[in-house]
Amino acid sequence: MQEQEEPGARYYVGVDVGSASVRAALVDGHGTVVAHEDQPIQVWEPRPDHYEQSSADIWAACCSVTKKVVCGVDAGQIRGVGFDATCSLVVLDKQFQPLAVNCEGQNHRNVIMWMDHRAATQVEHINATQHRVLNYVGGAMSVEMQPPKLLWVKENLPESWEKAGYFFDLPDFLSWKATGVTARSLCTVVCKWTYTSDRGWDDSFWKMIGLEDLVKDKYEKIGNHVLSPGEAVGKGLTPEAAKDLGLPEGIAVAASLIDAHAGGLGVIGADVKGHNLPCENQPITSRVAMICGTSSCHMGVSETPIFVPGVWGPYFSAMVPGLWLNEGGQSATGKLIDHVVRGHVAFPELQSKAAASAHSIYTYLNSHLDLIKKSLPVGFLTVDLHVWPDFHGNRSPLADPTLKGMVVGLTLSRGLDELALIYLATIQAIALGTRHILETMQAAGHDINTLFLCGGLSKNPLFVQMHADITGKPVVLSKEVESVLVGAAILGACASGDFASIQEAMAKMGKIGRVVQPNHEHKRFYDKKYKVFLKLVEHQREYRSIMNS
Repeated sequence: MQEQEEPGARYYVGVDVGSASVRAALVDGHGTVVAHEDQPIQVWEPRPDHYEQSSADIWAACCSVTKKVVCGVDAGQIRGVGFDATCSLVVLDKQFQPLAVNCEGQNHRNVIMWMDHRAATQVEHINATQHRVLNYVGGAMSVEMQPPKLLWVKENLPESWEKAGYFFDLPDFLSWKATGVTARSLCTVVCKWTYTSDRGWDDSFWKMIGLEDLVKDKYEKIGNHVLSPGEAVGKGLTPEAAKDLGLPEGIAVAASLIDAHAGGLGVIGADVKGHNLPCENQPITSRVAMICGTSSCHMGVSETPIFVPGVWGPYFSAMVPGLWLNEGGQSATGKLIDHVVRGHVAFPELQSKAAASAHSIYTYLNSHLDLIKKSLPVGFLTVDLHVWPDFHGNRSPLADPTLKGMVVGLTLSRGLDELALIYLATIQAIALGTRHILETMQAAGHDINTLFLCGGLSKNPLFVQMHADITGKPVVLSKEVESVLVGAAILGACASGDFASIQEAMAKMGKIGRVVQPNHEHKRFYDKKYKVFLKLVEHQREYRSIMNS
């Protein structure tokens, strides 16, 4: 998809690797997406909680979509490239060739995805150490971080561990492919690997958890050269990468970001003047960027470090230079909604009716809820139906990957009405989970008054309104739906030298589209829903205690 390019304009390429697809965009200096493309990538699920990808497949998709978005554009106008990706683990041998992360020995499957929970035993062992680095991940490491995955590889795949030369976070793998430089981004190593911006790596941690071999080679395998996000990497695109991507050799390549952090960069710094928002004339610390797709991340920044139980961080300069970052999250949101809707017995009927009306299944469900609500507000339809959304464990603020999903209020009905109601209750549960995260952050010292949403779920008006109503905070939607791609392009813009800082680029390239206000008349209903929500996890822990006694 391409719009008319402006003669003499400067452009930046943003490349985003999500869970199921790779996207690229050509973005101008005002943050407008001029062209964008996407391409699916393969995911293997060889057994429960194991999710794998191929770094070769991912890079090929990056090249394909980038070539398409820059096709026909004067190469001299393209100033920089920025990459973001999921925080998945890429394993390469000493010759930079893919190494198997599976028992089948399939070397092309060399990526352990972020949502892979195979290392549950390893993360329990790591958390039992109570090492000081855990203070910077909310007190307990997540199974989705890299140390437990590394330990799993060592314990379960000794041949791959012995042959391994490099372990990359996926965003850093992409900047290496583009430049040939093995430097890591401060964002990835701080947020997912326990590096700290002041002390670097902590030898005692790696030795204590049984990965002392990483210390012996001065951390060459996991990175001993760290750059700030947006900093130029090496001498830009190598001749080989330039040919693969359809770009000129030497174009600036930025140190990368994790995808959620790129989304935060794309929205959190936008100018809000004239929108009558509580964050106007307030520091950026009054905002939370919520990036909602397959999973959701809640990014809040502060001028001083704030330690929030069950919430990752504080991480210094991991997203916005000079500010501390706390990162809450929900491991399954878009994936959960899909799971609930597609697994319902009435799904074939929904598919058929949505196709006949030429609407998406979610647009159709939203319309169907409007039909059955009668005189009630839509949200009130779930007065007797409640969901606990941790079908894939709780990332924040309980930091318990063993928690399970719950539904209270089921009947024998099997029709489209019931599917619409469980869909609504699931969206509400996700919003209630967001409220739980925000209240925990605020209790620890954050002062948050406005939500900035981006990602695929932000396109769903019901999802957005429920988040406004249930949190009681206005929701800001960016002008560009593809805020993550804008965030990646901001990195490229900074690496090019066209902007003096990340903050300057954020202010000029991040634009507000629409504001959704909460309906305060519904506050009492959602306060009661929230009380029920918190009771659900109490009951789950109580019955677990009974069964384990």
